[in-house]
Amino acid sequence: MAAAQGHFSDHSNGTDDTDSAAGNAVPHAFRQAVEGLRAARLRPEIELDPTRPPQRLAPHAYALEAAVVEGEEDLADGRLVLLHDPAGHEAWQGTFRLVTLVRAELEPEMAADPLLPEVCWSWLTGALDARGLSYGEPSGTVTRAGSHYFGGLSERRPATQIEIRASWTPREGTGGVPDSAAHLAAWCDLLCQIAGLPPSQAGQADTATGIVSLPQRRGPQQR
Repeated sequence: MAAAQGHFSDHSNGTDDTDSAAGNAVPHAFRQAVEGLRAARLRPEIELDPTRPPQRLAPHAYALEAAVVEGEEDLADGRLVLLHDPAGHEAWQGTFRLVTLVRAELEPEMAADPLLPEVCWSWLTGALDARGLSYGEPSGTVTRAGSHYFGGLSERRPATQIEIRASWTPREGTGGVPDSAAHLAAWCDLLCQIAGLPPSQAGQADTATGIVSLPQRRGPQQR
């Protein structure tokens, strides 16, 4: 099973008690939320790596990037960022915000489905709901882009990529700390779903909600 790692917005990896980029002490609630991410145990197909978080979206940030890997093939990849503003944020309606990018390549027959954007958005909310998570102010976009190859690349098949960009506010629990590990697990459920993998033992609730995965696609994607 994969364990989450990552970096604070000052790239200190949490070894210092201050966030040098913001010049402020790192709040206890944020540290607890980050520890929740680090303690999460995920499906073996998920590979996690630290990535530099954004510097200007919030006073405190922590970021992870992930790929769904089967054999030598990358079936889907994405990035998850945990933001925290102790003063609160009017648009978030809270002090924490999760921001994500998820993308995968589609088979042509799936790419032509006119309802695909609505279905992909429902996978995000369905993944959160299936784990019983409370959240607010969800927003985002679903984009599909096609590529046709010419000249020296003309032997390649046309390709279509789906991309989900989204954010939501996780509800805060005891001490103002959200259940960040569960939100990470739900996000990984989304990654696996868009990659075309069947639900895991822990994620069988997805089937009960009527959510289906994309057919598994060829790879590899560029990493």
